[in-house]
Order: sequence, then C-alpha cells, then structure tokens
Amino acid sequence: MNEELDRNAALIGAILFLENEPISEEKLAKLSGFSEEQVSLLLQRLCTEFDQPVHGFAPTRSAGGWILAPKLLFWDQLKDHYGKKNEMKLSRAAMETLAIIAYSQPITRAEIEAIRGVNVDAMIRLLVAKNLITELGKRDAPGKPMQYGTTNEFLKYFKLDSIEDLPKLDEIENARFSKPETPEG
Repeated sequence: MNEELDRNAALIGAILFLENEPISEEKLAKLSGFSEEQVSLLLQRLCTEFDQPVHGFAPTRSAGGWILAPKLLFWDQLKDHYGKKNEMKLSRAAMETLAIIAYSQPITRAEIEAIRGVNVDAMIRLLVAKNLITELGKRDAPGKPMQYGTTNEFLKYFKLDSIEDLPKLDEIENARFSKPETPEG
C-alpha cells in the first residue's frame, strides 16, 4: 500500500515537473487517471515529502493550480539569475496603478485616475500589454466605461494563489484604495 502511494505521488510529481504553468487538481486527475480526491491526498503526500530540508523546491499553489517551484527560502539567491527570465520590472507608477486595480476591481479608468490624481492611459496600456490586467467588460453606466481587473499572470507574478491572498489593507490604506463616488456608478 505504501509503495503504491509513493508511486502514485511520484507520478503527480512528474506531471508537475513537466508542466510549465500552474495546473489544476482537476487536470492533474485527468492526466494521472486518479480521482480529484486522490490527487488532493497525493499532493499532500508530496508537500510533506518535499518539506524535507534536502529539497530545494516543492509543490506550490499558484494562480489557482499547482506548480513545482523553488522554496521561498532560496528565492533571494536564485532570482538574480533565474528570475530575470520571468520577472518584469514595473515602475512605481505602474505598481501603484496595478495595486489600485487589484484592490478595487472591477474599476474604470476614471476611478483609477480619481484615486491616483493623474492620467493613467499609458499605465493601463502597459499593464494590459504585460498581461497583468485585462478588460472585464463595460460598466452599465453613462458612457459605458471599460472596467479592468487582474489576470492569472498577475497572480503568478506576485506568487499568489488567488486575489484573496493579497495583503490586507489597514483603514487608512483601505480608504485610499476605495473607489471614489462618481456619476458613472
């Protein structure tokens, strides 16, 4: 029984190793032939196994799925060489615009500008081009303004499993990121 469990966990580990993007438990189940419940148990087994100090990487939840990634303990040493391939450098203005969108989504350009106090057209184009934000559709309000929100690429960039994993805001920050009252909604 234990040998079979180890072999099944190893198969899940191999799939994670071969995947370039986070993979859902549902897709892991389809690829492995196990049920989602079995996959969940096998992932727990893998996480326990990779928790040993001898392993430099581990199964990690990211963007709603699982990926084999270096342990955070080693990231400072690794990011200069390995992170540059995947990390995008963002200016302070881009990061501020992105934070406003992340904490206030869905949000319109006018609402972002009201919070930042400056025109954000260039920042929105940049963040859309980097696939960190996306158009979520038009708001049912006069002028039908476009609404923006974050993407799965945003979650991967910040090593988050879901948007709920963003750090919580204190009252002052929460007031700063609150959408201003506008006639458009």
